Amino acid sequence: MKNLLVVLAICFAYTFTYAQSDTNKTAIKKACLNYIEGFYEGDTNKLKACLQPTLNKFGFWKNDDSNTFRQVPHMSYDQALNYAKNVLEKKEFPKADAPKKVEILGVGNTIASAKVTAWWGIDYMLLSKRGDKWMIEQVLWEGLH
Repeated sequence: MKNLLVVLAICFAYTFTYAQSDTNKTAIKKACLNYIEGFYEGDTNKLKACLQPTLNKFGFWKNDDSNTFRQVPHMSYDQALNYAKNVLEKKEFPKADAPKKVEILGVGNTIASAKVTAWWGIDYMLLSKRGDKWMIEQVLWEGLH
C-alpha cells in the first residue's frame, strides 16, 4: 500500500509538472506571436499584451551595399507602439507568407527565452512571468535583409 501511494504521488507530481510546463510554453508562444503579429498588423493591443513597459529592444541591420552590419538605435516600449501605429496608418504590412516562427529555447519558473523568425530577421527575447502572464522584457535582433 505504501509503495502504491509513492507511485501515485510521483505520477501526480510528474503530470502536474508536465501540465505546468505545457501551459507555460503555450503562453510564451502566444506572447511571441503577439509580438510578431503586433508589428505585422500594426496592432498596438497585441504589443501591449506581450511587452513590458520597460522593454529594451536593440539590434543590427545588414547594410545593403556590403555584408557588414550597423547597430540600430534602441527601441523602447513607446517606440514599439509608435512603430506599429505607423505600420497600420501607412498600411505597410508584410506579405501574407511572411515568416512567423517561434522557438522556445528555455523555460524556468519565472523566466524564459525564445527565438522569433520574422520578415526582418531573427529576434532573441527574454521573457518574465508576471502573475500567470508571460511578458517580453528584452529583445536582441539581427536583420537578415
